[in-house]
Amino acid sequence: MTPTRPVAAVPQELLDHLGPVEGVEVLAYDGTDGDTLPGGGRDVDVLVLPFSAGPLLRRLREVPGLRAVVLASAGYEHALPHVPAGVDVANAVGVHDTPTAEMALALILAAQRGLNTYALAQAEGRWDTSGVGQRRALADSRVVVLGYGGIGRALARRLLACECEVVAVASRPRAGDDLVDTVHGSDDLPGLLAGAQVLVVAVPLSGRTRGLVDAAVLAALPDDALVVNVARGAVVDTDALLAECAGGRLRAAVDVTDPEPLPDDHPFLSTPGVLVSPHVGGGTPAAYPRMGAYVTRQLTAYRDGGRLEHVVHTA
Repeated sequence: MTPTRPVAAVPQELLDHLGPVEGVEVLAYDGTDGDTLPGGGRDVDVLVLPFSAGPLLRRLREVPGLRAVVLASAGYEHALPHVPAGVDVANAVGVHDTPTAEMALALILAAQRGLNTYALAQAEGRWDTSGVGQRRALADSRVVVLGYGGIGRALARRLLACECEVVAVASRPRAGDDLVDTVHGSDDLPGLLAGAQVLVVAVPLSGRTRGLVDAAVLAALPDDALVVNVARGAVVDTDALLAECAGGRLRAAVDVTDPEPLPDDHPFLSTPGVLVSPHVGGGTPAAYPRMGAYVTRQLTAYRDGGRLEHVVHTA
């Protein structure tokens, strides 16, 4: 008897970027329409979520036959409350590493070189040369990268090209690689910050990392250090960071916030020394072909072994 082919529901936006996966039946659906269930009422083995998955997430329990979910985001904490029992969840490993690392580097350079100040002056029609010769440099800086996974490694590669000293930190210490001599454990973080000009936060949000960068960690940074967050807003204690920046001791450049989105009157938006972008780090056209290639690999793995790769949670 011929075994039943697995069925995968894939957002229409990814179809043109999906490679051939023989033996898998692919059903396209409109990922922008939260009212229509993927699969049209058929059993779906693997559901690939769109980049904007909010409305669909809340209806996962209505998808019949669901066995696995592939997220289009690196973060996954937002999806877990909606996942039915017994369903595997895989995050978008490698899809957002490069654009998020680019965003982190852009935030560092903009904050260190005062590019936001120059942009405001241009918008006001002013030629502003204040601070020339006094702006901070990235070269020869000590940059602590908290979270040495895909994004952290992609950022380290770019920082080394900018002639920085990169200090890599992960949940547990381990041997180094071709980019860094050693990877420090997060328990050692405060002691690594004393000489740092920049701290970049790139860890996933979990119970262990929520509030990880707290008042004590921030206090370990030297005066005028820059805190960059491209992880999740709740990894950093917002009130503690605001207190340090409002007093002028530290600066911040963040692509993620807590709360998110920020209310229009939130002090983050008006505190001197704070640069905010609205969680756009991974949102580039390059995400579509990368996600398409990732989904192709995931569907192949599911076809061949009955399970996704990079499963981060089983409900």
